[in-house]
Amino acid sequence: MTIQEAQQTVDSWIKTTGVRYFNELTNTAILMEEVGEVARIISRKYGEQSYKKSDENADLGDELADVLFVLICLANQTGVDLTESLHKNLEKKSIRDSDRHKNNEKLR
Repeated sequence: MTIQEAQQTVDSWIKTTGVRYFNELTNTAILMEEVGEVARIISRKYGEQSYKKSDENADLGDELADVLFVLICLANQTGVDLTESLHKNLEKKSIRDSDRHKNNEKLR
């Protein structure tokens, strides 16, 4: 699935199953909540926090998909073409960071 197809699929799902988009502020809060759930899994699996009983069935892929879904909702409702925006962003990073990471002693 391309990013454009994902945006169309989410839009169709929202309009049929979800009824309508939550407003932008609500979706931003939901996005932060979903990112927090990703952080919780990462901190327990790769960090120093221990698992709790409630974390046993946590699925990182599912939580990342939740983040992506809400991010796509925000893009759709604000008129952002994520394909175009990602291309522009990568171009910006390629110019800005062309030598930055290569010259970073911490990355060697």
